[in-house]
Order: sequence, then structure tokens, then C-alpha cells
Amino acid sequence: MNTVENEFLLTAVGLAGPAPQGEATPWAADVLRQGIVAGRLPPGTRLSEARVSEVLGISRNTLREVFAVLGNENLLHRIPNRGVSVARPGADDVREIYRVRLALETSALRWTDPGPQPGLHAAVEEGRAARRQEDVGGMADANQCFHRAVVELAGSARQNELMSRILAEMRLVFFSMRQDPSFHAPYIERNARILELFELGRREESAARMHRYLQDSRQQLLTALEGPGAL
Repeated sequence: MNTVENEFLLTAVGLAGPAPQGEATPWAADVLRQGIVAGRLPPGTRLSEARVSEVLGISRNTLREVFAVLGNENLLHRIPNRGVSVARPGADDVREIYRVRLALETSALRWTDPGPQPGLHAAVEEGRAARRQEDVGGMADANQCFHRAVVELAGSARQNELMSRILAEMRLVFFSMRQDPSFHAPYIERNARILELFELGRREESAARMHRYLQDSRQQLLTALEGPGAL
């Protein structure tokens, strides 16, 4: 099990700036959350209370509050007598994540009035550029930007917040696929087709394609976790 390095924390704190007065807990939670999202804190990374609280400049009590927040988001896992580590999502987690994604993403496409979507187009083009460069991380980033923007079509702050939490969990799920370009690349043009149908006003077709897309992605991940035939 890896242990988080001081270098990462120092860099993260430098980028985040000092904690706002009276907001140490959400500030520190965001520092660690962004480390997970960026792949700097991979699954299984152990978080030492002494080291993390010292580098973040917060008390251990505050850090325990931070760990509780991120634990509720399924990003951290506490093992009795062994401490806290970054979570390793399993097959059941994948199934639950995709149930939420199916509801959020298909409903956003089905019920939003069509119109030009420059943000979605930008995500597609970023994915294509990353594919040309064989940049697996770039493809993953672009795909996540696309799906985040799809949920934003609904115009719901609550749904956006839920999707942000889901995408952070997805980073942990995708970690084992990070060097496999065949996982992310095929979905880039599927994104483009979903967007094309939506902008043409064919919302139901767009939503149906997203439904199949997410089912395929879920099965691919479950196969990697459990082997062929996993449902």
C-alpha cells in the first residue's frame, strides 16, 4: 500500500492557497478530493493522520472531519486499527455508480430543449486530439468533461453536485484502465453521435444511445473486475 507523499501535498496546498477563515474542513477536503480526481492519490494510498495534518496545517480533529466527509463520498475507506486509505471501488460500486449515471445523463438529454452546445463540442474535440496523441489520460479527461456537461444540460445545481461526486469515484474505477487506450478511445465518436442527435432535436434517440453507451461501459468495467459474463 502506497503512502501519500509530502511533495504532492505541498504542491496541492500551494495551488489551493491558504484555507479561508473558518473553512478549514471544506478546504482540506477539496485539496484531497482534487488529488484523487487528478490521479495523484491512487486507490490504496494510505493517508497518515500525522503527515497529512502537518502538511495541510490543520489539527487532527479537523482532519478526521475531512476524512468523514470524503468517506461519505466513497472516496476514502477506514479500516479499524489500520487507518485511512483511498478507496478501491469494486463491482458493486460500479453497478451503483452506473445506476445513478443512467438516471442523470439520459434524463438530461431526454428533457432538455435542444440547442447549440459549444461545451460538448469542445469536449469531443479534446478527446479526438488526445486520441491522436495516444494520450490515455487526456481521453479520460475529455470523456469526463463530456459527461459532466451532459448533466449540466438539466440546469440543476443538485444534479451537478451529485455528478461531480460520481465522477470523482469514476476516477478511482478507471485507475486500473489508465494505460489502456482501447478503453476510452471508442467512446469519443459515440459522444459525437449523441451530441449530433441531441442538437438535431432527436432527444429520445440521443438518450437511448447514451443508455446503450453507459451499459457497454459498465459491462467493460465489470468484465475487467470480475471476468467475462459479469452483470
